[in-house]
Amino acid sequence: MSRPPTDQPSPSTLFLPKLWTVWREGYGLAQLKADAIAGLTVAIVALPLAMALGIASGASPDKGLITAIVAGFLISALGGSRVQIGGPTGAFVVVIAGVIAEHGYAGLVLATGMAGIILVIAGYAGMGRLMKFVPTPVVTGFTAGIAVIIATSQIGDLLGLSVKSPPEFIGKWQAYAGAMGGANIAALAVGGGALALILLLKRLAPRFPGYLAAIILASLAVMLLQLPVETVGARFPDMPTRLPMPHIPAFSLAMAQDVLPSAFTIAFLAGIEALLSAVVADGMTGYRHRGGQELVAQGVANLASSLFGGLPATGAIARTATNVRAGGQTPFAGILHALFLLVLLLVAGPLVAFVPMAALAAILLVVAWGMSEAERFRLLFRMPVGDRALLLLTFALTVLVDLTVAIGVGVTLASLLFMARMSEASGLSDSDSAIEDPVQRASLPDGVEVFRLEGPLFFGVAGEMLEALGRIGRTPRAIILRLDRVPYVDASGTAMLETFVMQARSRGTSVILCDMPPPVWKTLASMTPRFAGAGRTHSLATALRRVTQEG
Repeated sequence: MSRPPTDQPSPSTLFLPKLWTVWREGYGLAQLKADAIAGLTVAIVALPLAMALGIASGASPDKGLITAIVAGFLISALGGSRVQIGGPTGAFVVVIAGVIAEHGYAGLVLATGMAGIILVIAGYAGMGRLMKFVPTPVVTGFTAGIAVIIATSQIGDLLGLSVKSPPEFIGKWQAYAGAMGGANIAALAVGGGALALILLLKRLAPRFPGYLAAIILASLAVMLLQLPVETVGARFPDMPTRLPMPHIPAFSLAMAQDVLPSAFTIAFLAGIEALLSAVVADGMTGYRHRGGQELVAQGVANLASSLFGGLPATGAIARTATNVRAGGQTPFAGILHALFLLVLLLVAGPLVAFVPMAALAAILLVVAWGMSEAERFRLLFRMPVGDRALLLLTFALTVLVDLTVAIGVGVTLASLLFMARMSEASGLSDSDSAIEDPVQRASLPDGVEVFRLEGPLFFGVAGEMLEALGRIGRTPRAIILRLDRVPYVDASGTAMLETFVMQARSRGTSVILCDMPPPVWKTLASMTPRFAGAGRTHSLATALRRVTQEG
């Protein structure tokens, strides 16, 4: 898919919302219809998710819905991505629960507002570019750790246990073990049935709103059969069913100092997940997001969410992908998704009280599995030893200690590991990693581009691969990548190279690797099956002959 000229980045458009770009291009009835269908589809998916994430965070279902409405609207209206969907996500669950436990809900609201201000500053300061320096093993480790914590927190509701478990991971399992004799068979049946239905629909009808179907059928079963299962209304009897009026959060200098570390953590997570989601959306649509404006939009959205008493918000990868698959084309799809959620809250809000807690636990178990990065864990023993240790350490610290500690230690060790690797590789290449065109274009076949990668392909420079297509004025039919000057590639570089190949193929461009040193080929082939058959002995001449033969 080719991008229109107005979507190309330039200094004058770096901080323009994509909504303005779309409006300037011309917005018609056909686009509105497609966006409305996609917005409604995403709203149906987001409704049970927002409720479940609100509860898992230690708040209430309405807080999750408020966040999805307010922040979701602003992220789409002001964001730097055409199809980004924002709202509460699983990445925040651990942080939110910790802030509420230590500082109360007022402390969380203040931390959310402060995180919004931090994100706005970061966006205008151009710090979106720094997010690529967080290596893949660290992101995988803390994301998988969060998934384990979310899943663990739902065991009590799934089994219907009447136990107040401590926030610590080991303490939770000790509490569950002590209360296992009081498990509620009816709750387990409702939760297990909801979980089975969601998984079955994901397999047989992936476009069907399985989450919504599960909570509707579970609620009907509990009401009609009068099952002794705890519901949302029983746990939250005073839950409001409308959007509150905005108000300034409680503030004091002492409280601001106390929650400042949490505010930075929220801002960091929001920035990381929003930009990752935007990159995924770029790969699916062919457009290119504006990272700085995306961070600004995330900041405004979190600040507004705090004014309405909501939770932290960011771009949601799964909901963004759902939006694209449902036909969403512009930011109006995300805006309409928020408006549809508002209508559902006003019309069907009182019915939320009948939703069984066990059914919401089932939804969160599926969400946790989706966050678990299970695919990357399967490649664990194919990774370089340093990346493997980094991932496992970050995972363990997230689960057993604290997310902030895990990220800090992970990034610090990744930097030290990188310096050690660069020291080892310094005799191989004196140049910085870059992509350059070493072949005169006049001597190349029509529609063929040749690039040479120089220096180690590691987490700090691997992001340049994703920008290579954007620097080509036209879409070539084939790209040849020469890796003869790449002495080393890590897990992040492998992942970025694979993403580059997938994005190129989505535009009809084939990618051929050539001149690969044996250590580089060994790492690529062991971690990614698509590279296993790549000709590591192919020279540039061989690759050019292959392109010519393929026409």
